[in-house]
Amino acid sequence: MSNQRNMITAMLLTGLLLFGWEYAMRYFYPNANKQPPAVTASATPSATASPTREGGLTSAIDKAAEARDLATDLKAGTRIAIDAPGLKGSINLSGAVIDDLSVVRHTESVEKNSGAVRLFSPAGTPAAHFAQLGWAVAPGIETPNGNTLWTAPAGARLTPTSPLTLTWVNTTGQTFALSLKIDADYMVTATQAVTNAGTAPVTLQPFALITRTDKTASVDSWNIHSGPFGAFDGAVSFNPNYKDVVEKGQVANAGKTDWVGFTDIYWMSVMVPDAAGATSTFRSLGNGLFRADTLYQPAAIAPGQTVARTTRLFAGAKESLVLDKYEASGIPHFGLAIDWGWFRWFEKPIFWLLDSLFKMVGNFGVAIILLTLIVRGIMFPVAQRQFASMAAMRAIQPKLKALQERYKDDRQKLQEETMKLYKEEGVNPLAGCLPIFLQIPVFFALYKVLMVSIEMRHQPFILWIHDLSAPDPKHLLNLFGLLPFDPPSFLAIGVLALILGVTMWLQFKLQPAAPDPAQQQVFAIMPWMMMFIMAPFASGLLIYWITSNLLTIAQQKYLYARHPALKAMVDKERSDVAKAGKGTK
Repeated sequence: MSNQRNMITAMLLTGLLLFGWEYAMRYFYPNANKQPPAVTASATPSATASPTREGGLTSAIDKAAEARDLATDLKAGTRIAIDAPGLKGSINLSGAVIDDLSVVRHTESVEKNSGAVRLFSPAGTPAAHFAQLGWAVAPGIETPNGNTLWTAPAGARLTPTSPLTLTWVNTTGQTFALSLKIDADYMVTATQAVTNAGTAPVTLQPFALITRTDKTASVDSWNIHSGPFGAFDGAVSFNPNYKDVVEKGQVANAGKTDWVGFTDIYWMSVMVPDAAGATSTFRSLGNGLFRADTLYQPAAIAPGQTVARTTRLFAGAKESLVLDKYEASGIPHFGLAIDWGWFRWFEKPIFWLLDSLFKMVGNFGVAIILLTLIVRGIMFPVAQRQFASMAAMRAIQPKLKALQERYKDDRQKLQEETMKLYKEEGVNPLAGCLPIFLQIPVFFALYKVLMVSIEMRHQPFILWIHDLSAPDPKHLLNLFGLLPFDPPSFLAIGVLALILGVTMWLQFKLQPAAPDPAQQQVFAIMPWMMMFIMAPFASGLLIYWITSNLLTIAQQKYLYARHPALKAMVDKERSDVAKAGKGTK
């Protein structure tokens, strides 16, 4: 009985640890690591934009300001169009700034006509986010700056089949060139070259930078990082956060920079320096603006010589297969830009299996159900052994009770004799817990996959489930959408949460009744407690658990059919416990 009570306590604590912490952090600190939004000259002061899981502008006033500023900024000056399968936008020839990029493959919301996700926006707009390559100021040498107007070939466009070269010549004989290539996904390859036609050698230092506001950043939580990050000396670092950079002013990254930039849950913008190596720093510019700097070593350029440095800029969605492809091409640990966490060795195979099933059936909800079937099928032999162990445990109950009576005043001797009895009878008292422990890694892996995989974003199932990565939108308190209000998250009990509670209750009804009244109360409350705990989680996770519950019910009925003596024993125990309960009233 003590072991059972300890097991129940451990399960409850595990559930609270897995689910309660993140909920509590988001409830009590919804704006953690968020800085006050910048009020720019071109943006009308407005209510603070509310941070969301994905990030982006959520205030209608801010969206209007962004649209207005974009319309003004994108019309002004000379721009070169970017047109690729993964990215569309433009480059501002004033400063050679890449400041207009949208991710074509992904929409802002589940609505198909909601438009592509905007990742880069010009400086001064509410969603400022852009990249720039240049050369540090050098004594006696005129270098291009943010106001420099670069020259491009007439009718130029940047596409996967048409590279682009921008040029600018200073007054001292140096020609600066910026050659750009873009692939079919999210990578821009930029080569900075300087040709010295002067009479004396010059020394110049190339740099690359990404600037962004944190106003459009996704929420930085304890298990999914949002903010500055990168890979240094072959190791990925999900540090620091925006708050750390604000407090320190700047954070220098130790070691050789493999790649560096900013990440949200689903999107990232990073620079990948060439083999020459570079150092990097995160800076707070004030008013919610942050910058990641990449600085190469100064290069001496003799008369008549050309020196070039190549930096790759990734700006787009963190699609696992795309990142793995770039890693295979030589970018260290690029696939780990997705914040899989400590258990990526298990989470990535679960994602691979889920994605493979999706490619077979074309529906991620069905793929989750098939994944559940596969997992339970693998564990079915374990379940059979569990039932055999249960039968053996029931068979030795009289002997256990006799030992408890004999050694009721000597707990150490009772424990020794109990273990001896288990060994003689070939019984493992923990065998019944094995299926639960085997499912925990799968459950947690699926939870993380649903949280961080953009492949799950906006994926529909059936009926009202239009996004498996989001909570169930139909809630009991607003009569499943008929009443015009949204209940608070801790009371947002949806259809899937109700089904989860009912299936768990049915599952417990098929199990042997606990003899301890306290345990009976725990098992009676647990299904409905889990219904409240799980309600705010992704719909896909609830579909997995509901399917698992239904399979467990079917499995128990099947095994009871194969072991009628065990079923009769369980029925008798439940009846005895029920009678004992009535007798105490």
